[in-house]
Amino acid sequence: MRPDPRGAVPRQGANLSGVPTILVASDAPTVRAEIASVAVKPDTTIVEARSGPEVMSLVAESLPDLVIVDMQMGNMGGMATTLELHLEASYDKLGHVPVLMLLDRRPDVFLARRSGAEGWLVKPLDPIRLRRAVTALLDGGTYYDESYAPLSVVAAPPGA
Repeated sequence: MRPDPRGAVPRQGANLSGVPTILVASDAPTVRAEIASVAVKPDTTIVEARSGPEVMSLVAESLPDLVIVDMQMGNMGGMATTLELHLEASYDKLGHVPVLMLLDRRPDVFLARRSGAEGWLVKPLDPIRLRRAVTALLDGGTYYDESYAPLSVVAAPPGA
């Protein structure tokens, strides 16, 4: 188990084999299938959830190594789920688990930042960015998709 970057000791989960467990949460079966097909490796376990409350229950049962959560879920969306995971980790009810949020639009980047997510990707997803994000978060880092980052604009001098 990796330590919480804020100093809390994670609760020992059922994952004692050293095989990474990724919890994928979306109410859209196609999104869950897309992520599972890209993120799955012979040494990775994928667990699926369809709602925020289901994520909370599964994390409490067995602390995964990473939670990938869709911003748009019908019941307790990605932001609420991420906030709740971090809140419960802050008072040691749950161990810390990094969260990768899947975003739909540019304003969602602001929400992902506010939620404290360790990473985010803007849809549509592509396998290369998804693999990079998963690898970075499993290695204890962060991953912030720059797809919707503001562009620097330099005005040409008059007459140029």
